[in-house]
Amino acid sequence: MGREEQIIEERIKKVTDLRNSGMNPYPDRFPLHEKRDWSREIKEKYSKLKSEEKSKSSEIVAGRVMTMRDFGKISFATLQDLHGTIQLVFQKDETPKEALELFKKTDAGDIVGSKGNPMKTKTGEISILVKEFYILTKSILPLPDKHKGLKDEDERLRKRYLDMIMNEDVKEIFVKKQLFWQAIRNFLSKKGFLEVETPVLENSAGGAAATPFATHHNALDMNVYLRISMGELWQKKLLVAGYEKTFEIGRQFRNEGMDAEHLQDYTQMEFYWGYANYEDGMKLVEDMYKEVAKAVLGTLKFERAGHKIDLSKKWVNYDFESLIKEKTGIEIYGAEREKIIKKLNDLKVEFDPKVEKWRLVDALWKYCRKQLSGPGFLTGQPVELAPLAKRNPKDSRKVEQFQVILAGSEVGNGYSELNDPMDQEERFIEQRKLGEKGDSEAMEHDVSFVEALKYGMPPACGFGVSERLFAFLMNRPIRECVAFPLMKPVSDDEKGKK
Repeated sequence: MGREEQIIEERIKKVTDLRNSGMNPYPDRFPLHEKRDWSREIKEKYSKLKSEEKSKSSEIVAGRVMTMRDFGKISFATLQDLHGTIQLVFQKDETPKEALELFKKTDAGDIVGSKGNPMKTKTGEISILVKEFYILTKSILPLPDKHKGLKDEDERLRKRYLDMIMNEDVKEIFVKKQLFWQAIRNFLSKKGFLEVETPVLENSAGGAAATPFATHHNALDMNVYLRISMGELWQKKLLVAGYEKTFEIGRQFRNEGMDAEHLQDYTQMEFYWGYANYEDGMKLVEDMYKEVAKAVLGTLKFERAGHKIDLSKKWVNYDFESLIKEKTGIEIYGAEREKIIKKLNDLKVEFDPKVEKWRLVDALWKYCRKQLSGPGFLTGQPVELAPLAKRNPKDSRKVEQFQVILAGSEVGNGYSELNDPMDQEERFIEQRKLGEKGDSEAMEHDVSFVEALKYGMPPACGFGVSERLFAFLMNRPIRECVAFPLMKPVSDDEKGKK
């Protein structure tokens, strides 16, 4: 029998012994839970205790036992809750006999509750001298080794709950993620935006250039798509209906590649602001990003992929056409497709040689983008790359679009919304032609949306940002910023090897 199997057998015996003694090792509640406090608050509250001083006050804690040390007349356990750890002290003649006996049936990994007197040990550690002790959940499987931890990345993501138990910084990510989305929600609500919900299942995948997930709706007997945007066309219909400021935060789905910045299903926010244009949007977004960074990080400075970013600096305005000319020598409106392909090959940029010219230009831009730290906004994009954006009245080849540029990447996209139904229909027709030629990211011709536009939509600015921004603030791959990322199932052969 291996060491782990022996540990499991011993723990199962303890469960049986507890039950035989009339004690439930899995009770339905902690009777003192309503008065419990967090470890961090207790440490702060009693930080001024003198060495070996004991408070007459009582505190109640609950959490998971991470480590245990037994020195005969005195024993110690480290208890971990959501906000940190605190030491429990079990001392003969101070801790009641029944609590001492129950502690002997405790293992690292058990979830317990305790009541006792805060004290400061000789080493200066704020601890709880145990007076009452409860086993709330008996752990059967042993935790990973404290020092070795979970080294295999695949295992960390598959067993994310263990990763969170063993690594405080991982657990903290998802506390900060809640702050991230709440800061965005609060910012927009204060600006008068109404939070809305729009359909996840759609007849046609609209609102973005992306490959959708397709499925079948049995009750209506029709094919549908998981949305690829955060209700862009629906929110614009709400603009038609008279709602002037709306936003939505939710999940969207794109059946495309995975890397440090991309997932197939992720959380996105999009807002739509009636009577405003892209220049108004840039001002609002800059303020929003600063407020969000402050809420999550407590600062406007952070690092990502070798780029040092300070959101308090003046945001740069990058022009699409000029920047590509400066970085590659290509004049995008005059260059033939073959010349762009040659330049991409010279620069060793990966691309699909079957796509049309403007997709190749987009690949050129992404090469240039990697060299920009930001913060800044990209503007002046070609109309061919933005089928839903309003044309720039000063240059009809371009649109009134802005993209947030941080650390060599696009981290947010917005534009003056196209509200000319004739122009919109023509662009949808062009997109359909691209789709017929094999462009999987081409948009479908949404007749119902064009019909809504014909009733009249006010001028508006729309903007979207995903949890990629949060990953940037955390300086981690986006997959690590998802609590339970989608993983390929482990085969029986691979299970056997483990």
